[in-house]
Amino acid sequence: MTARRHPEIPAAPAGENPPADRPRVRLETVDERSDGQRLDNFLLRELGAQHDKQPRALIYRLIRKGQVRVNKKRAKPHSRLHPGDVVRIPPVRDLRGDPSAGSTRATIPSGWLERVEGMIRHEDEAMLVIDKPAGLAAHAGSGYDFGLIELLRAARPNAGMLELAHRIDRETSGLIVVAKSREALLALQEAFRPEGEAKKSYLLVCHGHWPRDLRSVTAPLIKEQGEGRAHRVTVDSRNGKSARTDFEVLARNAREPRATLLRATLHTGRTHQIRVHCRHAGHPIVGDSKYGDRKRDRELGGKRPGLMLHAHRLTLTHPTHRGRLTITSEPPREWAGVLERTGLDLNSPHPPQSN
Repeated sequence: MTARRHPEIPAAPAGENPPADRPRVRLETVDERSDGQRLDNFLLRELGAQHDKQPRALIYRLIRKGQVRVNKKRAKPHSRLHPGDVVRIPPVRDLRGDPSAGSTRATIPSGWLERVEGMIRHEDEAMLVIDKPAGLAAHAGSGYDFGLIELLRAARPNAGMLELAHRIDRETSGLIVVAKSREALLALQEAFRPEGEAKKSYLLVCHGHWPRDLRSVTAPLIKEQGEGRAHRVTVDSRNGKSARTDFEVLARNAREPRATLLRATLHTGRTHQIRVHCRHAGHPIVGDSKYGDRKRDRELGGKRPGLMLHAHRLTLTHPTHRGRLTITSEPPREWAGVLERTGLDLNSPHPPQSN
């Protein structure tokens, strides 16, 4: 793969900070989830045009006029993206309806702004590590007026820079890293590449008793994305891209309905990788509305839970002082009901013996 090139992040004039309501240029680094995706489809997803947030014609006009750049160069709508490509997305407001709508920003409820400081698990001069709640997208788009990054910028309007170093699904809770400088952003993006040194592990609860000897799933994955609908990932041994997830059994219950507490470690970063690999193994994640089993969720009793997948631990080298950091986050309190009904113990010290 050719060396990555990164456009400069625009800075405010000395002594000034950009107004909190001014849209900013976004620099999105393509990860493995978008490998091979067309530029127009990438933008349609990022800017929400598939859900009528932005006029589709605007997306193509931005590309045609060169306001969208890939690795500092103009590109065609059909250009294919690859991991490491950096896409410049110009400032774009919601342009539906009355033109005067462009003068206002999406309103972020005060309740969210009040929660921001409580989400922070680590902060220093280079980075933030946020414990993202389930249901909050990483950024606006695809039908959502704001995400984590817009929330952080609204809560800290004087911050010089806040950029996502990687992403996790909206439905997934847990740790996500935000860079506070260009130097930190580039170092962190490199660390979170598949061959990088950052390590991510997840906790999850799946249906059934996961076999103790099933320690790795390597089913190739392909993303199917049609115009105007959300993407879906499937196993495809012929056309799919390589994917590997390692699994460790932490606890299995001795009652019905059967369930297993697992630790999952990613070796590749395909879209919905853990969720699809669990389904492929015959043990879908509890509460997974896209790849799960609604009937089995209901058998757990009580209200159907949300996705029980949590980004639990991050281990990485600090982007500036190079010290090693390990940061952990406990699963959300909403897991308690299912854990109690299934008899699973988050603090189980050793994998259980077979039944």
